[in-house]
Amino acid sequence: MPADQTTQLRYASSLERVAPYPKAGGYRLPDHVALMASNEGPEPLDPEVQAVVAAAAAGINRYPDPSASELRGELVGLWGVPAEQIGLGNGSCDLLIALGQALLEPGAHLVYAWPAFSVYPMLAQLTGADETRVPLDGDTHDLGALLAAIRPETRLVIVCNPNNPTGTTLPADQVADFAREVPRDVCVLIDEAYVEFSDVCGPRDLLPLIEELPNVVLLRTFSKAHGLCGLRVGYGLFGSVEPVEATDRIRQPFYLNHLAQTAAVAMLHRPEILDRRVASQLTARDELAAGLTARGFTVSDPQTNFVWAQLPGMEGLDEAARVEAEAALVAKLRDAGVLVRAGGALGEAGRLRISTGTPEEQARLLATLDA
Repeated sequence: MPADQTTQLRYASSLERVAPYPKAGGYRLPDHVALMASNEGPEPLDPEVQAVVAAAAAGINRYPDPSASELRGELVGLWGVPAEQIGLGNGSCDLLIALGQALLEPGAHLVYAWPAFSVYPMLAQLTGADETRVPLDGDTHDLGALLAAIRPETRLVIVCNPNNPTGTTLPADQVADFAREVPRDVCVLIDEAYVEFSDVCGPRDLLPLIEELPNVVLLRTFSKAHGLCGLRVGYGLFGSVEPVEATDRIRQPFYLNHLAQTAAVAMLHRPEILDRRVASQLTARDELAAGLTARGFTVSDPQTNFVWAQLPGMEGLDEAARVEAEAALVAKLRDAGVLVRAGGALGEAGRLRISTGTPEEQARLLATLDA
């Protein structure tokens, strides 16, 4: 193999705009790592569902159902949305990016709050569209400012509710009133990845918008509450058929694999498992929030399976000092085998986003803070 590995390949100019997603690595960790950085559920998948998925593996020599008809039918029965108004994806990010690519192009405009989900900026980077990041009001969406940011070129506005990374949630009536004010030629995407954990705006609260407004999308995932992160299943409930067809036109066939479809259907057949998983993570979240508050952290009202916590003593510090304090604490936790997400990487230095863990993992995190 030649020593010079440089190629003469010519890459798309849009690639220069896309920031790579940050990956952990480059350090040694203890044998058991507390994964409290990515908002996964710490409990393994229920053995009954594991068995169903294992049995389905016998059929992976065949392509999956390209329409995911069984899963789509279960979602129709659960939410009452017509099958043709349900979009599916290899995780909700897949559907989000496909919708962005279908709507956005150079000269178009995207609006979303910030800090929010780190994939949103990729939509502008991938498509060359302009974007406006509207600052949060404290830790919550400023819907008035979002509305004011919409201009004639705007094609997509995103409301993350509950919001990632702050964990706060707007009441359904406020979100619905906002959606009604948005021009009908602008897609209103309401990202509800954590909706099962919220007691402010639940999974059924915004469903009436699907019948009322054709430009609304409710984006959901099986990764968080259902615990299917490793299989990647997301879906969207659309107010009309047209955007579903648009996203399907730009994606590869067979984008939702056989085991993912099987696992999602198995979870929908067993709602009691979802209820147990949610209850367990809510208990863990509240215990984690209480433990952090007792240690001087300021914790936003959590409506998710994670907490957004400001480090003690951040008031009055400049950006560089907050970054330094945050980095030192993240490194201390990492050395103890606890991975959390640094707030600076998510848009606000001096904070940590900490996912729920097992009782042992949360005890280790709190003990490390005390050390």
